[in-house]
Amino acid sequence: MVAISVKDIHKSFRVYYDKGQSFKEKILFKNRNRYENREVLKGISFDVKKGEAIGLIGQNGCGKSTLLKLMTKIIYPDQGSITMNGRISSLIELGAGFHPDMSGRENIYTNASIFGLNKKEIDKRLQNIIDFSELEEFIDNPVRTYSSGMYMRLAFAVAINVDADILLIDEILAVGDANFQAKCFNKLREIKANGTTIVIVSHALGQIEQICERSIWIEEGKIFSQGKSKEVIEDYNCFMNEKRYESISKEIEKDNIDKHVNEVNEPDEKNVDNSVVNIEIDYSKNRFGLRYVEISNVMMKNNEGKNVRVFKADEPVTIEIYYKVNKPLEEYNFGMGFYTLEGNCILGCNTQLDGIKILHKHNSGVVKFVMPNIPLLRGQYVLQVAIVDIGGTPMDFYRDYCHFEIISSDRSTGLVSFAHKWVVE
Repeated sequence: MVAISVKDIHKSFRVYYDKGQSFKEKILFKNRNRYENREVLKGISFDVKKGEAIGLIGQNGCGKSTLLKLMTKIIYPDQGSITMNGRISSLIELGAGFHPDMSGRENIYTNASIFGLNKKEIDKRLQNIIDFSELEEFIDNPVRTYSSGMYMRLAFAVAINVDADILLIDEILAVGDANFQAKCFNKLREIKANGTTIVIVSHALGQIEQICERSIWIEEGKIFSQGKSKEVIEDYNCFMNEKRYESISKEIEKDNIDKHVNEVNEPDEKNVDNSVVNIEIDYSKNRFGLRYVEISNVMMKNNEGKNVRVFKADEPVTIEIYYKVNKPLEEYNFGMGFYTLEGNCILGCNTQLDGIKILHKHNSGVVKFVMPNIPLLRGQYVLQVAIVDIGGTPMDFYRDYCHFEIISSDRSTGLVSFAHKWVVE
């Protein structure tokens, strides 16, 4: 049996450039009333079976929330039809239908009556709603005194206790603490098992995959892909990773000048200062050292040899440290560190630990740190670079040289990815 039938839905909105707010402004400044018709949905069609849970995913502005509002008949389509078979309960907007000056208890009665329950039915469910919301201590306080999380608890508790045939949810689960979110997921699984049809709009793809067996990916007002949630979400993740990679790469190409130092200029040997450089080391600074040997530039290069700050997981990466010598030393020790944004060390290594000796031969040079693949998971990281003498005295030390980002479709959690497989016997 089909619970929801969406047929060839089109929806447009007028988008005003500078609309006059008052009647006087509208008369005096007619030019402000210019607008364009923006088509949000462009022929959406799908069916949802009774008891099925589906997820609507896509970028901001693709039409997901508009589609959900059309299902609740908050707004109506310009073309096409939507058939909803059964009682509908919705969580479209946080606290929608709540009166701020009424107590939580009074709002339960008001909100539940909007969903079609009479007073006897609400009386029967009242204690279950209060217990689920965990707001018994505050239930007789005006809801304007509630936090956003308390609003969400009460709204969700009402919506899932009206015995609806269809439950529509729009990003509502993004609010609330981890324990309550887990409680909500368990309740959603329970009501789904009881035959309730569920439609969820969310950017939390992990939540979609846990609850929904099927997902619909909407792109620019059209259905781009639909099918099993795992497959659709993997395709969507790959698409968004590529898009972010291209976006960040373009930004870096426009401003590819290093923020810390100028490009390397090889010094003339006649101008090299061989006298002692008297610099007092302040270890509290981001950059410190005696500067006998100085970092003139650092480049992070991808597989194509481009100096970038965003990489695909498992992509070959080469980090080039350009340096110049102000006072020759017998030997130079180059170090590299990878850190989280919180300052936790992921990897720290140097040429001395790896048994590499770099002796003084020229007054400038470059040392390359080559990784056949970078095993980090998706996220932002901090690069630390340093030059010290053989005794460990810092010559030029950058705690936070730059931030870089990893784009990955690996859905593991943590910082690094290990090659692995599962074997079930």
